[in-house]
Amino acid sequence: MELKTTENPIETAGPARQVLSNLFYGWGYNFYRKENQLRADDLLIRGKVSEMLAAMRAHLAGLERDWRRERLPAPTREHPFPDAAAVATAQGLQRAQQGIESLETKVRTAPVPEMDRVMQRHVNERDALERLAAVDGDLVLAAKSALDAVAGLPDPATATAGVAAILAQSGMEALLARRAEVLSAVAMA
Repeated sequence: MELKTTENPIETAGPARQVLSNLFYGWGYNFYRKENQLRADDLLIRGKVSEMLAAMRAHLAGLERDWRRERLPAPTREHPFPDAAAVATAQGLQRAQQGIESLETKVRTAPVPEMDRVMQRHVNERDALERLAAVDGDLVLAAKSALDAVAGLPDPATATAGVAAILAQSGMEALLARRAEVLSAVAMA
């Protein structure tokens, strides 16, 4: 995945660049610095991954709703208790949704290096943010492949068994761990 780069109009502005740079740094950030663009890209990418995970969860919720409507009717005198297999499938779909929701929360709350003026003197933040962008790009590809695989599961019974395997095969948990490793390397530097 390739991120969009834009030219910084301030870098070629001469003396005006110094004034603008001082103004931006006075507020604690500079909109035009590459590091801030990478931070914003990181937020956008994780937002898209989160949307894909929410779409997966919504698909499973639709399957569960339809399954409950078809297989778990209201109790009657003839059938006071629901079919145990149908209940197990519905509960499996709920567990799968909860697993996706947990993963979505991890993606949304994943940390980003703070913009610390003291650390900027000692750490090359741009390299770390570029490595994070690369990991996040892999995360997008993994989420897209998982979304396509889950969307291709029309049967709730196979979805119950298949979602955990699809998520494990996508490697999103491993990518989040790799992302944490990149951040810990920045913190140690």
